Amino acid sequence: MRRALLAAAAAMLLALPASAQERTIRVISGFAAGGAGDLMARLIAEYVPPQMGARGVVENRTGANGLIGAEVVARSAPDGMTVLQCPMGSMTITPNLPGASLPIDPRTEMTGVANVALSTYALVVAARGPYADAGGLLAAARARPGGLTYASAGVGSAQHLSVELLKARTGLDIVHVPYRGATPAVVDILGGRTDFMITNLGDVMRQITGGELRLLALGDDAGSPLFPDARPISAFVPGLQMAGWFGICGPKGISEDMLGRWSEATRKALENPTFRERLLANGLTPNFEDTRAFNARIASDLRSWGEVIRAAGVRGD
Repeated sequence: MRRALLAAAAAMLLALPASAQERTIRVISGFAAGGAGDLMARLIAEYVPPQMGARGVVENRTGANGLIGAEVVARSAPDGMTVLQCPMGSMTITPNLPGASLPIDPRTEMTGVANVALSTYALVVAARGPYADAGGLLAAARARPGGLTYASAGVGSAQHLSVELLKARTGLDIVHVPYRGATPAVVDILGGRTDFMITNLGDVMRQITGGELRLLALGDDAGSPLFPDARPISAFVPGLQMAGWFGICGPKGISEDMLGRWSEATRKALENPTFRERLLANGLTPNFEDTRAFNARIASDLRSWGEVIRAAGVRGD
């Protein structure tokens, strides 16, 4: 009798329509585990899909400044079941690089779904180095043209272009040293092989709080509640603002209904105090934008970063 009841229950479960069973949504990260992009993908997967009655799983597909992961999403069915954790650099900087060999063009093959958070940038140096504040670093660069180096996560990355923007505003000559990701770049700053880096605060939170890196300035005037005494970069270079964002993107062709469901799920997820606290603890500011507002932000940043790239003569080949 017991076996018969168990068999009947199993048969009833299998007979349920797919919509009544837990679905799985893939959240693709274009970056390796350990960085701010991977962290955001995991937070999105944990908090947003459950608002749609699904569970989220993260897949890391690295390379091409995040566009290998974007390619996976662009080639997926436009049913909203595969999305990209999309950072500003992948969507607005990399596509602007002349000569870059890209697996896809996110401007025509991707669409913004919703924005989740803003990220202030951090200007950091090795704690055991000679620079006590951003003013001292900039003075050293001015005194020794071509004598200082800065690290980035690769040519055309947000870290690279942020310093190129700084150079354009100050006229400084500083040598770029690109790496394959933020993590190895930080390692070489700690080892004294490069002088400084501007990157997402989340990329270097652990090293700052652990006393390995020194935070010289934050990239925008909004700052971070985690470092209330940190000065903005505009205190040293008037008018300069550097900040990024982390959102959710999908392939072209997602229905308006599905975009609306994702947008509403993101809004509800960001009402969760624990989600908000975890974002803030990692140097991120919760910032919901629906599909329309997020795509307007992407279009604006495509224009502004395109101007920086052209002025700096940066190429992707």
